[in-house]
Amino acid sequence: MNKESKATIAYIVGKLISKKNTSSIYDYEQAKHINISGEVNEKNVNIYNYDKGCHYSGSNSGSNYSIYDYGDGSYIKLSVIGKRFNGYDYNTSSYFSGNVNNDSISLYDYETSTYSNYSI
Repeated sequence: MNKESKATIAYIVGKLISKKNTSSIYDYEQAKHINISGEVNEKNVNIYNYDKGCHYSGSNSGSNYSIYDYGDGSYIKLSVIGKRFNGYDYNTSSYFSGNVNNDSISLYDYETSTYSNYSI
């Protein structure tokens, strides 16, 4: 999964779980804030990642979000259960999972077998 998509997923789950109203996420791997704006709620995602320069949009059917990444031209499947999340990135054909603890988000990328950490 590319670094922009990981940060975007972390932003989405961070907003959904923490309910924090923010327009950026801090990526510890890149050591910088990534500006993202738009709507994230239990029914829809419609955001713009300024670092990547593209939109992400989708909707929730049950407990699964189907989010289209306009930059990569592919879908990301996302499921949020309590403070945990998991999903599948169709661009890289890889799974991911993680959790949210207050303002901290940890995402495990099965493609690279690595953790990425964020703060919202």
